Amino acid sequence: MGHSWHVVDHQMRPGAIPCRVVTSARAPEPPPQHVRAAFGAKDATPELIDAGPVWRCDDVALRPATNPAEAAWVAKTLGDLHVPDLRVGRPLRSSDGRWVVGGWAACRHIEGRAEPRYDDIVSLSMRLHQATADLPRPKFIENRADVFAMADRAAWGEQDAPLDAALGGKLFDSLAEGRKDLELRSQVVHGDLFGNVLFVGDAAPGLIDFTAFYRPPEWAAAVVVVDALAWGGADEAILQRWSHLAEWPQVLRHATLFRLAVHALHPLSTERSLRGIERVARQVEAL
Repeated sequence: MGHSWHVVDHQMRPGAIPCRVVTSARAPEPPPQHVRAAFGAKDATPELIDAGPVWRCDDVALRPATNPAEAAWVAKTLGDLHVPDLRVGRPLRSSDGRWVVGGWAACRHIEGRAEPRYDDIVSLSMRLHQATADLPRPKFIENRADVFAMADRAAWGEQDAPLDAALGGKLFDSLAEGRKDLELRSQVVHGDLFGNVLFVGDAAPGLIDFTAFYRPPEWAAAVVVVDALAWGGADEAILQRWSHLAEWPQVLRHATLFRLAVHALHPLSTERSLRGIERVARQVEAL
């Protein structure tokens, strides 16, 4: 439903994982009282979780929902989702039955914080996508026109995008020369798990959102690995630990192209924030 793209450097902030580059330089605004009231948390004091965009209001978690159709799809999907060893923050309807009120969606709060447990996140990705394998392709995916949708199509060679050469576009063109078509089945996948999986002690990992793409599950796993290497301080051996996945060198290349394109399109990207994905591109090129 949303992309975790916060203002961070390439260092771990306390209790969380750096999630790419930026969404906004402004401090997040808490959900207004009428929204909290609609979801049964009128008197709760909103507490920002990490750097946002999720706010905890007692046992309710609220996040911005800019696309009502997508938010409704996420709510229905997470409401019906059952995955072994996964805690799901079940979506909540408002008092009058809506999934979105005033640009906000709600789910049940679950304990946990993002942690650098990258292999666990990749493993969860594979289990999660076994459960979503037969979901029909959501219509809103075709209609997206944001940075992430443009970057996704560019990475797969489906559509050109105005990539800034100095912010990743030049490297994108170089890496794209080795791109090949994949013989993998596309399905509904979560394309932004890095930084969005919650851990607490020995409990199963938790999930409170779903950023839908229609791509092979191997690609979604590769995006986690690319993000972990670029911005999470993961060890390079993670590339080999998941090399048994089908067409691994090419799905890694597609995932790296995706992140390069996002960076080259995003208005708040900088040359400094490009360094991590530059390093990954060199590693992927060497495979």
